[in-house]
Amino acid sequence: MPAAKVSLADARRLALRCQLLDGQTVLPTGKEGVAEAIERLGYVQIDTIAVVNRAHHHSLWTRCPDYDPGMLHDLQAVDRRVFEYWAHAMAYLPISDYRYFVPQMNRIREQGPPWMRDWRKKHADVIDAVLERIRAEGPLTSKDFEPPPGTKRGTWWDWKPAKRGLELLFWQGDLMIAERRNFEKVYDLTERVLPPGVDATPPSDEECGRFQVRRALQALGIARDREIRGFVKAVDGPVLRRALADLIEAGDVVPVELEGAVGRACYALVERLDATLDDPAEPRVRILSPFDGLIIQRDRTEWLFDFEYALECYLPEAKRRYGYFVLPILFGDRLVGRLDPKADRKAGTFLIRKLWLEPWFEATDGFLERLAVSLVRFAGFNDCGSVQVERASPAKLRGAVSRRVRAALAAEQGGAR
Repeated sequence: MPAAKVSLADARRLALRCQLLDGQTVLPTGKEGVAEAIERLGYVQIDTIAVVNRAHHHSLWTRCPDYDPGMLHDLQAVDRRVFEYWAHAMAYLPISDYRYFVPQMNRIREQGPPWMRDWRKKHADVIDAVLERIRAEGPLTSKDFEPPPGTKRGTWWDWKPAKRGLELLFWQGDLMIAERRNFEKVYDLTERVLPPGVDATPPSDEECGRFQVRRALQALGIARDREIRGFVKAVDGPVLRRALADLIEAGDVVPVELEGAVGRACYALVERLDATLDDPAEPRVRILSPFDGLIIQRDRTEWLFDFEYALECYLPEAKRRYGYFVLPILFGDRLVGRLDPKADRKAGTFLIRKLWLEPWFEATDGFLERLAVSLVRFAGFNDCGSVQVERASPAKLRGAVSRRVRAALAAEQGGAR
C-alpha cells in the first residue's frame, strides 16, 4: 500500500483529536463522560505523586470539565466498568478490554521472569495463605497483613512477603483491585470483582496483536512502530509486527510519510486519516499531567511537538533543569511552556514556583488571558482559592500573568455570587 503523505501540523491535530484535546470533542457529563474518555483513550495512567492532584485525576479532569474523583471510584468499585492492570504502566482500563490482558496474566502464572519464579517457589506458603485469607474474609489491603503486635518477624505474617504475594496474585490474575481507599489498593478475588458477562476468554496471539495496533492508533493517531509497541504492551515485538503487516494488507492501516521527516516510518488507521480535522475557532490553554497520554512517550513528544521534556522528580535536585514535577502547557496544537507547581491546600494557595515559555513563543494578550483562566481553574481543581506566581521566564511574564490571574479570580468570585 502506498504511503499517505501528512504534514506535521496535521499529525499534531490528529493526535489531539484522538486524545480528546482538540477543543472539538464533546463528552457526556458525569460518569458517562469519564467512562467514554477511558474507553476512547485506551487507558489512563495511575501515578503516586501528589504535588498536585494525582495523574489519573488530572488527565481525566483535563478532558471532562465536571470531573470529580468520586466518578472514577464508582466506575471501578461500584459499576465495574474499569479495571486496573499494566498498560504502558499501571493504569485504569475499560473492562471491555479485560480479555486481551488474560494471556499476559497466564504467562505470569505459568512462568514469569526468573526472579518471580524463584520467589513463588520460596514463598508458596505466603501466596496460599494470602489467597485463603481473602477468600475467607473478603477484600483486604496490604495493611491487613501487618504482623499482630508481638509477632516475631519472618513468618507469613511478615508484611513484606505478604504484600509481594498480593501483587503477584494480582499480576497473574487471581486477584483484582476492587477499589482504592485513599489511594490504597483493596484486593479481592477476580471471580468476585469481574462483572458477569465480561468475556475473559484468552485471545490468540494474532488477536492480541491486532488489538494492540488498533488501540494504539486509535489513541495516538499517527505513530511509529515503537510507539505502538509501547502503548499497552500486550504482545511482544514479533507478534506486533505480524499484526501490523496483516492490518496493512487488509487495508485497515496505512503507512504514513510525514513531511520533513525522512526515514521515520509511521502508521495510521485509514478511518482516522479520513476524519476531518478542523481547528477550533479559539485555541485553548491546557495544563497537562506529566503522565498524560499525549506526552507520556517522551521521544514522540519531541518529534511531534518539537518539545523536549523529562520528568525530573527522580533526579537529585542539583541536576534538575526545571523543577520537581513540571507540567507542560498546551496552547492550540503546540506545547508552548511549562510550570513548576505546588498545591498548598492547607493555605489554599496554588504556588507556581516558576513559569517558563518556550523561546520561540510570543505570548499575546489572548494567550495570557486564557492561561490565567486555566491556572485559576486548575487551582480550584486542586482545592486552592488563590494563585501565586513566584518566578517566570521571561521575567516580565510574572507580572503580566499575575495581573490577569487576579482579574480571572475576581471574575470567578463575582460569577459565584
